[in-house]
Amino acid sequence: MDFSETAERISRKMVQKGQDASAIDRKKIETKLKRLVEEFGVQPSEAERSVTNELAKELNIPVAGTGGSAGGTGAREEKPVAAMAPGDWVTFEGKVVSLLSPPSPAIAQSGIIADTTGAIRFVVWAKANAPKMSEGGWYRIESAVVDEFKGIPNLKVHSGTTIKPVLEDRALSPAVIRVSDLKPGIGSVRAKVLQEWEPSHDRMLQSGVLGDESGTIKFVIWKEAGKEKLEVGSVYTIWYASVDEFNGRLSLNLSTATAMKEDGDIAVSGGDVEARGVFVHIAPGSGLIKRCPVEGCNRALSRQNYCPVHEIQPKFVYDLRIKGWLDDGKRTYNTLLQRDAVEALTGITLDAAIQIAENNPLGMDEVFLQMRDKVLGRYVLCRGREIDNRLLARSCEWMKMENGEHAALLNRAGGAA
Repeated sequence: MDFSETAERISRKMVQKGQDASAIDRKKIETKLKRLVEEFGVQPSEAERSVTNELAKELNIPVAGTGGSAGGTGAREEKPVAAMAPGDWVTFEGKVVSLLSPPSPAIAQSGIIADTTGAIRFVVWAKANAPKMSEGGWYRIESAVVDEFKGIPNLKVHSGTTIKPVLEDRALSPAVIRVSDLKPGIGSVRAKVLQEWEPSHDRMLQSGVLGDESGTIKFVIWKEAGKEKLEVGSVYTIWYASVDEFNGRLSLNLSTATAMKEDGDIAVSGGDVEARGVFVHIAPGSGLIKRCPVEGCNRALSRQNYCPVHEIQPKFVYDLRIKGWLDDGKRTYNTLLQRDAVEALTGITLDAAIQIAENNPLGMDEVFLQMRDKVLGRYVLCRGREIDNRLLARSCEWMKMENGEHAALLNRAGGAA
């Protein structure tokens, strides 16, 4: 785009409206155009229209239609959130239902804003010098642009956007949908917390699985002021969660959400799988492990009883688990067995494992070796849920291998070699 040529065209329009040419800073116009197009990814025609509108406002010049081929007053037309699409310039009134800590100094505010039709993530650029919005407040936003990030619509507030408080507080009731109907963006669900996983990152408050009658989905809560863990086995109505997609799988980010615990229960269905195969690898970290005793943590400790969050924990809690690869001859399942499944499969209880560790020179390594010898190379049937390419086994039992399955596994091993 030739920004100088466009700036000259905008300048001529202002002169035609009766403005003195000496009062128009073409360099400033060119800079604004360049920033909209190159930094914010705005279409050139829309950038020209936005800068023309902004300059006309500064010079008190009424402009009915603006810019290049854009024409019309699209940015002045009100559009509900549900009708917004990437590339739109929109004006609407909404309520800020969530604010997040800006991930970059270039961002002044970020969060979620909603109206009666839906909700959308928003970003206010620091360069926009926009007034601060408060969580729970209603605002009229004029001439914002909708773009797309990782397949999800986002509302961007730039220097040409106007934000005005709406003084009246209006009723806002988000629609709660089924887990199976979620799609990338923002969603509200009523679901039961099924499992809590060991956090994989220091900034992670909680992760796990929740579900309803239609299916299950992974969730995560990042550490933010005021955020609390969800209780496993409890039912929650969750409003305005961010629905993210990675490798074709959806997950819920509850850091943006409001969760309210409810009475009652949900019969969760979907997500159950059965896998028959041979354990071809038992990973380190299997067997008898130590967990952090701090309430709500439950992280696995190092050999020195060190928790990455709560440091040295001499009053640790023992637990059992097996991490391994279950191969059915066609695919390999990254499988995790918790204590109940480990005890049933190996015949080694938690108390027995503790006795072995305390009375053997190898300590906890001896438990690992005994469990590995009992499981490795054996044919089993595991039942559970497959989440993010990991089979979370609820139960496992020994099976007899058929000759054809044995041959398939041998052929697979030979091909890998």
